[in-house]
Amino acid sequence: MLDAIADKHLQARLLSGLSKGKEWLKWGLFLSGVLFICISYSNPQWGYKKEKVERKAADVYIALDISNSMLAEDVPPSRLERAKKFASDLVQELKGDRIGLILFAGSAYLQMPLTTDYAAAEIYLQSANPNIAGTQGTAIAEALELAMRTYDDRSAQNRALVIITDGEDHEEGALEMMQKANEAGVVPYIIGVGSEEGGFIPMNIRGREDYKRDETGSPVRTMLNEPFMRELSVAGNGRYFNIANSEVVISSLKERFDQIEKEDIEE
Repeated sequence: MLDAIADKHLQARLLSGLSKGKEWLKWGLFLSGVLFICISYSNPQWGYKKEKVERKAADVYIALDISNSMLAEDVPPSRLERAKKFASDLVQELKGDRIGLILFAGSAYLQMPLTTDYAAAEIYLQSANPNIAGTQGTAIAEALELAMRTYDDRSAQNRALVIITDGEDHEEGALEMMQKANEAGVVPYIIGVGSEEGGFIPMNIRGREDYKRDETGSPVRTMLNEPFMRELSVAGNGRYFNIANSEVVISSLKERFDQIEKEDIEE
């Protein structure tokens, strides 16, 4: 085509600025421009920032009995493992509410204050065992008192307390403390774990598997103290459930918690 326009000896002078490399560079820049336009339309972002959000939530404490009697295997695999599984499933259902965890045996311990950190709740539940209790017993009254001390003061209408226990070897004052909790606006739900037939308490004695024994050397049989827990729930104007129907119990608890007047919280 160039030969039709000019003689060969003139082409070099007329097209002195022509370069194949510059031609490829021009197209490369054009395509790069198109690519960056496409990227800008996709609105890429990186990094993160925190924002405060408001939502409605109830404050629910789970009080878990970790006394030695909870090691009984009349409810397989054991009362304690069944109770921990129940509590874990309940936490999953209550996502959106604030959850706290209290462990109790001879004394009550605040294991986790009210929070929406459900992963932490799962970790604390899985690690719960009688070895972390300083003394043995079933200090339900102390667990109630501890829960009342640690609830927020914002409202008395959004508080619930789930107590998971076999009711064995309970200390005095639980009924009176339950009445006080009710007056403070705490709605109690008692979850009984165990059986009427009861079971022996496995113990490791000098490296040997055995059962807890009384002063005569006979194995101690522990049984679910259901009458006491029903009386306890009545004193607190709450409800008693048996853990045997755990799925039904969790569904019922979720319905009741949804009916609680919830507070606005900022996170």
